Amino acid sequence: MNAKPRRVTLRMIADEVGVDVSTVSRVINAPSHEASRWASPSVVERIRDVAISSGYKRNPHAASLRTNRSEFVGVIVPRLQDFVLATVFEGIEEAASKRGYYASVANSLDLPDLHRKRAESLIDRRVDGLIIGDAHFQETYLDELERRGVPFVLVNRHAGTKYLSATTDDVLGGELAAGHLLSLGRTQPCIVGGQLFASTFRDRSKGFRSVFREAGIDIPDSHIVDGPFDAAGGRTAMEDILDRGIRPDSIFAPNDFAAIAAMGVLRERGFDVPDDVAVVGYNDTPLAAELTMPLTTIRSPMHEMGIQGFELLWRRLEGQDPASVRLVPRLAARASTLGRG
Repeated sequence: MNAKPRRVTLRMIADEVGVDVSTVSRVINAPSHEASRWASPSVVERIRDVAISSGYKRNPHAASLRTNRSEFVGVIVPRLQDFVLATVFEGIEEAASKRGYYASVANSLDLPDLHRKRAESLIDRRVDGLIIGDAHFQETYLDELERRGVPFVLVNRHAGTKYLSATTDDVLGGELAAGHLLSLGRTQPCIVGGQLFASTFRDRSKGFRSVFREAGIDIPDSHIVDGPFDAAGGRTAMEDILDRGIRPDSIFAPNDFAAIAAMGVLRERGFDVPDDVAVVGYNDTPLAAELTMPLTTIRSPMHEMGIQGFELLWRRLEGQDPASVRLVPRLAARASTLGRG
């Protein structure tokens, strides 16, 4: 009969390295960048080498009892298959790992009831806080979380100025898109794709319209068609515009996939991009630059947004009072507005 494997303890590691148990515990439980607070670099390396070679497994439940922290954070996104949110989550995971945390993600499909269900499930699992990537503008559930003392941070979208968030300056992004089109002499734009409950669509459209308004061009509501943040939403919106007899000379889609779908509809209907209709997207996903007709788009620092979102939550958990972060977008001008050159 095989003997049960012996469980490796902190005491065993301490004895082998020749240090106190408390030193081993602090080094193993500290994030990598903080381990040197408790021992010299050579001792830290020795402790970790022995822990790995001996098969030591940290007990997160015991650690949480000592610190009153689970070292888990919950992340809620509309759809993790969405490239933007997947990239944001990668940033969250990277920052969490550096701080010794783990991130668990759940999809809400942008449905308020499912959003609440997912959030409550994560809270029941004793996450230390939430990072919310699917906030609806001025939603009341955030007020409830605040009253209950649940630490949370918003990423990608905000819900007004009341709650801590890490976002891109989407108003500026819309302004950059509009300024680019105006510089090319485009004066009859339409906006396709995006949903009114999302601050991303509201802010990007707001910035875009404001620049045209300052140029003396008012974009009527009939030239703005909302819809899901995906290719299907962009296709449906573009078809609706053309079916109503509207003939724009430019399209702004507040996400790249809606822009790509809009270009497909335009080609199907016999329009040339960009000679007849110039197209601008948003986010600068990797596909944008690799298309047969490379897409002009607004580059959003998605990965950095995730990093900043976690750092804001971590600082809040540490008792600090951080301010919201608004990252700067950039214009990436390509053939869909400039032509093939």
